[in-house]
Amino acid sequence: MTINRVIAIVLDSVGIGEAPDAAAFGDVGSHTLGNIGRVVGGLQLPHMESMGLSNIAIVQGLVPQRMPTACYGKMAETSAGKDTSTGHWELMGIRLDKPFPVYPDGFPPEVMDHFEAEIGRGWLANYPASGTVIIDELGEEHIRTGKPIVYTSADSVFQIAAHEEVIPIDELYRICRIAREILRGKHEVSRVIARPFVGSPGNFERTANRHDFSVLPPQPTILDSLKSRGFMVYAVGKIEDIFAGQGITEAVHTKSNMDGVDKTLAAMHERREKGLIFTNLVDFDAKFGHRNNPQGYADSLAEFDQRLPEITAALADDDVLVLTADHGNDPTTPGTDHSREYVPILIYGTPVRKGINIGVRETFADLAATIAEILEIQLPPQGSSFKSLILA
Repeated sequence: MTINRVIAIVLDSVGIGEAPDAAAFGDVGSHTLGNIGRVVGGLQLPHMESMGLSNIAIVQGLVPQRMPTACYGKMAETSAGKDTSTGHWELMGIRLDKPFPVYPDGFPPEVMDHFEAEIGRGWLANYPASGTVIIDELGEEHIRTGKPIVYTSADSVFQIAAHEEVIPIDELYRICRIAREILRGKHEVSRVIARPFVGSPGNFERTANRHDFSVLPPQPTILDSLKSRGFMVYAVGKIEDIFAGQGITEAVHTKSNMDGVDKTLAAMHERREKGLIFTNLVDFDAKFGHRNNPQGYADSLAEFDQRLPEITAALADDDVLVLTADHGNDPTTPGTDHSREYVPILIYGTPVRKGINIGVRETFADLAATIAEILEIQLPPQGSSFKSLILA
């Protein structure tokens, strides 16, 4: 059967056990799904369980299936990093040999002095912090002074928080674009992120007007190959930001995981062109992994699992569904950084064999190679296709 569409959904940060090189990243013992299941007394994910998630690794609450409804396995990351951009780029066929820079002590004067001169106002903070905590700590001073709050994390990010009534969205985005141009060369972070918020002291709340200003992928991905062939590359969530728009034919942004599911379903019903629907569901990472909230993470996983029958019901007979992740973010560990883990992969659809274990894939790029072979475009330089294992 000729496949018309692949629907790939990235469950952001849903790792499934430490990678072989976890020690090099300080992540020995990380197991996002396994440790969440242990801490909360068991995960309840019946639909992903039936697909074969419980056959990939031991997770409390999940029972291995004698005949999973999907193909299943796990993939290792080979790029020199564990951030969002690196993970997504490798999923689409790029391997990075050099990690993006990080700033555990804040950004140096050569960056911040240039930034201040260009934006025409001062700044607050410039240190690693939780985004919700830092606006609680500095939001009132920001309102009083008009200075944007600059912070980073264990990721390669330059984040700028501002109250929407103090620095309007358009101005915040302008400031972010200035930062993006400054942060080149040795200081080229993966993303500059606008973090607008609203409310009053004690009741600040971040809004859905977040925007990521990413660097361009250093090489073409299979998204570029699909687009060049005239195929659809429909991006849902922050996919457009992660790839800086490169290789995307149409994009829609989202406010939450459930909004992302809704918009993925809308695309599945309305967009029948040949190509790829590519979704990122970020709440697992942003709201629960980085905030060390295993119960919230478990509840969010269950919420997605409850929507999975809607997604599978929307599949056409010539569609293939892929569920995977881009890295781990174990919320049971002391830190709030991403974790170097295997990521699960589940492949489902009418043309897909049932219950096939595709094993441990050496690189995330095996997914790119598989999508390329399924949709009959040029194979990426990285990755080995597992199409012959999964398609009848």
